Amino acid sequence: MKSIPKLIQRFISIFLLSTVLIVLMNIIAFVVLIGSYAPDKEMSPYNIAKETGEALQLSASGDYVLSKNMSSKLTNSGAWAILIDNNTLRVVWKTKDVPATIPNDYTLSDVANLSIGYIDGYPTYTGDNKNGVVVVGFPHKSFWKHTQPSWNYSLISNFPQIVLSVFFINILLILGIYLIANIKLLKSINPITKGIQRLSSGESVHIPETGALSEISSNINSASDILQIQKEQLRKKETARANWIAGVSHDIRTPLSMVMGYAGQLENSLHISQEDRKKATMIIKQSARMKNLINDLNLASKLEYNMQPIMKKEENIVAVVRQVVVDFMNMGMQDEFSIKWETDAKLTVCNINVDKDLLKRAISNLIQNSISHNENGCTIYVSVAANNNNCIICVEDNGIGASDEKIEKLNHAPHYMICDTSTVEQRHGLGLLIVQQIISSHNGTVDISRSKHGGLKVELTVPSKKFGL
Repeated sequence: MKSIPKLIQRFISIFLLSTVLIVLMNIIAFVVLIGSYAPDKEMSPYNIAKETGEALQLSASGDYVLSKNMSSKLTNSGAWAILIDNNTLRVVWKTKDVPATIPNDYTLSDVANLSIGYIDGYPTYTGDNKNGVVVVGFPHKSFWKHTQPSWNYSLISNFPQIVLSVFFINILLILGIYLIANIKLLKSINPITKGIQRLSSGESVHIPETGALSEISSNINSASDILQIQKEQLRKKETARANWIAGVSHDIRTPLSMVMGYAGQLENSLHISQEDRKKATMIIKQSARMKNLINDLNLASKLEYNMQPIMKKEENIVAVVRQVVVDFMNMGMQDEFSIKWETDAKLTVCNINVDKDLLKRAISNLIQNSISHNENGCTIYVSVAANNNNCIICVEDNGIGASDEKIEKLNHAPHYMICDTSTVEQRHGLGLLIVQQIISSHNGTVDISRSKHGGLKVELTVPSKKFGL
C-alpha cells in the first residue's frame, strides 16, 4: 500500500520534530532555571570571600577591623568569617556569628580541605589576606561543592563527541521504542486502508475487528454491509423497472398495430370523405411515432441497465455514417429538408470497434432530431473527421437552434427517466438520451453546441483504431 510508507514517514517526521522541540525547550528551561538560582557576580561566594580578605585590615592598635559595608554584606548573605594566621594556623579573628562548632586550630591539611570543601557541614570559601587566610562560611545547604574536581583529560577533551553520541543513541532508542509501540497500530491501519479502497469501488469488505482500531474496522464492516444491501435493492429495482418497461412496450405493440392496420384501411377506403382520409393519415402518422417512442424507451431502458447486448467489431465509420445519410435521402424527405455530406474527400478510413447497428441508430436519431425540431425546414450537415486518434462525427443544422441555457441543460442535465429528484420542467427527449448511452458504451463523448450554420451542433467523439487520408 502506498499510503503505509507515507504514514510511517509522517510518524517519523512528527517524532523527530517533537524530539527536537522537546530538547530545545529543555535546554531553554535548564538555562532559565540555572540562571534563576545562580547568584550574580557580586553576591557569588567566591567574590564575597575575596572581598572579605581585602576588606579585613590590621589596625594600629593590633586589632583586626572589617569594614561596615563588608560586614553588612556578610550578614545579608547569612555568612560568617574567620582569619587563620599564616604562621600559627590559629584563628586570630572571627565575626560574632561564627558557630561554636568551628575549631580555632588547623593543620595544613585542614586548610587545604576547607578551601575546596566544608567545615562541619558549612560550605566554605577562602580569600587572600596579607596576614593569613580568610575563610567565609555559608549556611548549611546554601551551596553544594564538588570536593573531588578531577577528571580524566581524554574524557574532557572528547566530551562534545560523547555528548552528541549519547544524544543520537538516545534518539535512536526512543525512535525504536516508538516504532515498536506503534507497530500494532500500523498493522491495523493497513487492512483498513485496503478496505476503504475496496469500499470505494463497491466491493464487499470485511476487516478483522482486532487491534487498536477495532472500532473503526467494525464501522467500516457495517457500512459495507449497508452498501451491499442497498446495491442489491437497487439492482432489483432496476431489473424490475427494465422488465416493467419491456412488458408495457410489448403489451402496447399489439393494440397499436391494430390501430395502425384499421387506420390504413380507412386511409385507402373509397367510401370516406377527404377530411376523414386526412384524419386516418394523421392517426397512422402519430401511431408510427408512438411505435418509435416505445422502441426508443425499450432500447434506452436496456442500455441504461446493461441489458442490451453490444456486438462490437471493427468498422469504417466513414462508410457507416455515409450509409445512414444515403438511407435518409432515399426515404424521400420533405422538400423543406435537405442533407449535405461535408466529410473531407481525402478521409476514406476511420476504423473503430463499434456496434454498427447501434451507431447507425445514434446518427439516425440526431438527423431525425433536426427534422423534428425545425418545422419550417432546414439543411442538415453531416461530416466525419479524424483527430488525435479519435473519430469525430458531427451532425448540425441551420435551423432555429437553442439558447445557451438550453444547450447547457442538454449537455449536463439528466434525463427524466433516470432522474430521481422531482422536477418541474421536462429533461431532453429519448433521442438524445439514446445517443449519449450508445456513445458512452463505446467510451466516447457527446458535445452539444451552437452550429456555425446558425442551428444546433452535436459532435460525437469515439476512440479510433486506424484512420487514413
